Amino acid sequence: QVQLVESGGGLVQPGGSLRLSCAASGFRFSWLAISWHRQAPGKERELVASINTADGTNYRDSVKGRFTISRDNAKNTVYLQMNSLKPEDTAVYYCKAYIPVSNTDYWGQGTQVTVSL
Repeated sequence: QVQLVESGGGLVQPGGSLRLSCAASGFRFSWLAISWHRQAPGKERELVASINTADGTNYRDSVKGRFTISRDNAKNTVYLQMNSLKPEDTAVYYCKAYIPVSNTDYWGQGTQVTVSL
């Protein structure tokens, strides 16, 4: 079973930056596809960015050019570097691990990101 722990959230002013981390354990990390999702109050959870086992990445349009997802297989960690943050980026950010061979998902507990003056 995969365990995921997110960290790095907090309060930041518009235009600021944060780096989220997702530390994984319980499975061979290099076999995991990892994605970041977010959910704002009253809204559905949405995909923000993903990185597959070959380091291929994908972003939702609203964060392209501002967010960067990366992985460090030696540290079993995926990062989401968020720059030029906007108030509309405010949400709880969740990390998800997908195991392709078993078609199984695991979620972290989430970390709050608040962009406000």
